[in-house]
Amino acid sequence: MTAERGQSPGALRLVLVAACALVDADGRVLMARRPEGKPLAGLWEFPGGKVEPGEMPEETLIRELREELGIEVAKACLAPLTFASHSYETFHLLMPLYVCRRWEGTVQGLEGQALEWVRPARMREYPMPPADEPLVAVLRDLL
Repeated sequence: MTAERGQSPGALRLVLVAACALVDADGRVLMARRPEGKPLAGLWEFPGGKVEPGEMPEETLIRELREELGIEVAKACLAPLTFASHSYETFHLLMPLYVCRRWEGTVQGLEGQALEWVRPARMREYPMPPADEPLVAVLRDLL
């Protein structure tokens, strides 16, 4: 996506990324560590990915959770919770966060990423990208 008319010529490009807080039966949230070689490597985030042209955010999450974690998620199991809006140096990120408590399959890191199930009260102990940090308080209130 590009900046729309009415914005300054130096406006940042808008990037839409969908993220998912997978919540297990014990109320823990899945965190994934960005692998080496990727931007923000080593930081912990919620699984998800860039919304492709023609895709709805829910479709993105279904695709990304299958590719990244090897699980199947139904659209009806993705509940929108909140969103993050954050300007990085070269783009502006808009990231809806969904909560999912039901999926099929066993969660595994298929792209070499470390995974951890984290209690909401401990999520601040994990260094995260700036866009993800404000989402933690919303999750802690929910869970």
